[in-house]
Amino acid sequence: MKVLVIGSGAREHALCRSLSLDPDVTELHCAPGNAGVAEVAQLHRIDALDGKAVAALATELGVGLVVVGPEAPLVAGVADVVREAGIPVFGPSGEAAQLEGSKAFAKDVMAAAGVPTARSYVCTTANEVEEALDAFGAPYVVKDDGLAAGKGVVVTDDLEAAKAHAADCERVVIEEYLDGPEVSLFAVTDGETVLPLQPAQDFKRALDGDEGPNTGGMGAYSPLPWARPKLVEDVLESVLQPTVDEMRRRGTPFSGLLYAGLAITSRGVRVIEFNARFGDPETQVVLARLRTPLGGVLLAAANGTLADLEPLRWSEDAAVTVVVASHNYPSTPRTGDPITGLAEVAAEDAPHAYVLHAGTRQEGDAVVSAGGRVLSVTATGADLAEARRRAYTAVGRIGLEGSQHRTDIAARAAGVDGA
Repeated sequence: MKVLVIGSGAREHALCRSLSLDPDVTELHCAPGNAGVAEVAQLHRIDALDGKAVAALATELGVGLVVVGPEAPLVAGVADVVREAGIPVFGPSGEAAQLEGSKAFAKDVMAAAGVPTARSYVCTTANEVEEALDAFGAPYVVKDDGLAAGKGVVVTDDLEAAKAHAADCERVVIEEYLDGPEVSLFAVTDGETVLPLQPAQDFKRALDGDEGPNTGGMGAYSPLPWARPKLVEDVLESVLQPTVDEMRRRGTPFSGLLYAGLAITSRGVRVIEFNARFGDPETQVVLARLRTPLGGVLLAAANGTLADLEPLRWSEDAAVTVVVASHNYPSTPRTGDPITGLAEVAAEDAPHAYVLHAGTRQEGDAVVSAGGRVLSVTATGADLAEARRRAYTAVGRIGLEGSQHRTDIAARAAGVDGA
């Protein structure tokens, strides 16, 4: 099977890495990809938001599966154009992707499906914002209704900061604060059958101790030793299956990857948000533990045959990923800085640790930074302590002027102090 992956981040590098290890994947392409993806897939320069260009490339290459990675092409309807060309595609329609594209739409679906979530108000005026903030009190949770690359949410005790964020958005969802630890749970679905993957936890704040501004994610780990044994089973029953059933009932079936961001509150599990694609950086650790070949799973979702799959196989190992970000991320990141140490990680730390590229590009013989989150350094181990030791050893070999990373990824779950 020939596969085309759409996207250019560490999520797409993780997908391509897993697909390159699948014996049934005979040819792997990625558009536009990055400097790291080029090591495992043939790159193509196209606009990922241009559905016609994606479909044309897929047709020209004769691929049997297109995997749309990021949220923006999905919300733009790229998967629809590819399907219309008769090519199997992993990713929801533009209409179904509104589960991520609009927080208000997702709340409406959850209400209809009886899915537990935070109480909320949708606001479009300053008066509505002020009333909603007053109703819930601090901590204030203000979410841009539309796509914001993982940075559209502000959680703060500062009322003026909450109002300022709302004023920067056309429409916002203001909701009650949910206490308790957060969990990311992915599920592959063909619109009927829902197949949950292993849960992970990511770290959204830029700085150690969950300080600093929200980011797209600074690291992740899996499994979650503190999670109760039936968590995945319960979330499948109370959240994932009802949501997929409600989307089908509305005539907009959701096939692809449904990502539930969850809070394990004192009152039970609550949905924080839905995403319509693999999350970044959680994908890096979840796929590091998946032993079932990935290509067949994604194709079964695209073809509506998930119910025929055998149960997924998982490694008992733990996985940790640490994001190396550029100077000044998440504000206005500096780009164009040379990256060193990649060959040393490959020589010294493989196969237990490896580097997945996000914001990188090739300049002659050098790899340079080209975005805010630059690399995801991922490692596996017999337990979380070993996995994070290996990850941070590899991070220590990376050179990127002005770069930043958190030193406490998975520390608490592993029962150790920060790195």
